[in-house]
Amino acid sequence: MTHHGESLRRLVRDDELVARLRDDYTSAQLDPADRSMLDYAAKLTRTPSEVTERDVDALRGVGFSDRAILDIAQITAYFAFVNRLAEGLGVTLEAYWQEADQQEADQEEGR
Repeated sequence: MTHHGESLRRLVRDDELVARLRDDYTSAQLDPADRSMLDYAAKLTRTPSEVTERDVDALRGVGFSDRAILDIAQITAYFAFVNRLAEGLGVTLEAYWQEADQQEADQEEGR
């Protein structure tokens, strides 16, 4: 979330929403389509073998086209791939991102 959080913050202009999405997206007030998309992405990330046609149908049920569902699946899978690759190779964040992480942690602790 660190890498994309600032972009999301500029896009939605809602710090509380960004914080909720970062900490636990299920606590954020979201429309049904966004909630379904994030539920699907979380399931695909955490328990991919449990994803079924029912999950895809749920996305269709809130208005996503098959193309949009494909995009959601591909972006989720790519993100998982890149993160696992980086973590598996012991890649560390550049100093800029480490500093941003620390600043965010300090703000949350009220420092």
